[in-house]
Amino acid sequence: MSLLDFARGPALQIAIGIFCFGVAWRLASLIFMPHTRDLTPARAGALPGPAAAVREVFRRMWPEMHPTGGNLFTTVNGYVFHIGLAIIVFGFAPHILFIRSLFGVGWPNLPTPMIYLVAGITIASLLAALGKRMSSPVLRLLSTADDYISWLLTILPLLTGFAATSHLIEPYPDILAIHIISVAAFLAWFPFGKLMHAFIVFVSRGTTGAHLNHRGAQL
Repeated sequence: MSLLDFARGPALQIAIGIFCFGVAWRLASLIFMPHTRDLTPARAGALPGPAAAVREVFRRMWPEMHPTGGNLFTTVNGYVFHIGLAIIVFGFAPHILFIRSLFGVGWPNLPTPMIYLVAGITIASLLAALGKRMSSPVLRLLSTADDYISWLLTILPLLTGFAATSHLIEPYPDILAIHIISVAAFLAWFPFGKLMHAFIVFVSRGTTGAHLNHRGAQL
């Protein structure tokens, strides 16, 4: 079995299995966690719980109206690499073909030069985020191994994917295999590190929105 066969086969299959099980387990542990039921009557004019939850999820997607200083950098840079990652994952032709092979659905891809541009910007954004974390005494103090592992496992697929598609490193099958293995590592780590916020954020924000709405808080 070649390295590419291993990457496309056992490595990716095991990683996808860990990802699916881990995400389901983390979400179930949150949703079905025992909690005290709020028996107080809802304030006048309060929305139904599900509507308030959805409203809060969408409301929190918009940045603060007047961020300043370091907060401005964090806000803008956060949007840059999150949007960049989404464009690369869902806009690059080989990724769309992979998604179609799994789920049977696909969509038109974006031009490859555009993906290269977005990948370069996203890599620069992630490097800037790391620089900010390491240069800030407060962020450096608050950072854990999880932060750095999650950062590394996010940028590695970008770097290896860029190298593979641009043929900067040869032989191509080996660098493609390394790219796939880096994606597998990302998927396997995802449910157990801070990357899981991509799913948890919707549960936590929705729960918070429903609770505050029930209490009559003005959001």
